Amino acid sequence: MPIPSKIDCRNRLLALMSDEDFGLLAPSLEHRRMRRADILVDADGPIEHLYFSEGSIASIIVTSPEGLEVEAGLFGKDGCGPLPIVLGSDRSPHRVVMQVPGDAYRVAGAVLVGALERSASLRGLLLRFAQVQGLQSNFTALSNAVHPVDERLARWLLMCHDRSVSDDMPLTHEFLSLMLAVRRPSVTTALHVLEGNGFIRAERGLITIRDRRALELFAADAYGRPEAEYRRLIGPLT
Repeated sequence: MPIPSKIDCRNRLLALMSDEDFGLLAPSLEHRRMRRADILVDADGPIEHLYFSEGSIASIIVTSPEGLEVEAGLFGKDGCGPLPIVLGSDRSPHRVVMQVPGDAYRVAGAVLVGALERSASLRGLLLRFAQVQGLQSNFTALSNAVHPVDERLARWLLMCHDRSVSDDMPLTHEFLSLMLAVRRPSVTTALHVLEGNGFIRAERGLITIRDRRALELFAADAYGRPEAEYRRLIGPLT
């Protein structure tokens, strides 16, 4: 398998690594074409690989003892996951599943752990992303508690758009209802609100961002704090 060039990587963390840190991972990076619903790790399952998205988007899913599911966070070309291996654990308490198909690189867990032990700068970069990911989960919980569904949907679409390679995003009503922890009729109603305002165009299985700035204004304080933390600790999202 050819070793990827850092200059060709769309993943922000890979692109921002020093040449020395990238060199620790590059020979072991395996290109993968990710499909929707591919499972990166099951809840309470062993973490075999760390994934660096090149355009795909993955969701971190929390499941209750009764089997109810909700998204606690997501990552795409801004970062990597599952993150517990970066934090010293070889198992994930949550399921991580691909929601938007696309490309990714993955590295075996043992290779990653060895690289983290050898490089403080690589460890620091991935830990800063873990800090941002934790803040994102905190604000997801806050938004689920205090914001109406249409604002939560606007926030979530903005987050996906930040990590997407185009304005067109293949998203189904079923997946949106899981991500927002609401029933599908509530998703349909919220989509109608956003589409009626000209922010998006919604078709079967596809949502297109038409007016990004207006969508940000509509989302108001539901969106922006974790993104600002990413810029502060890591750099621009795009």
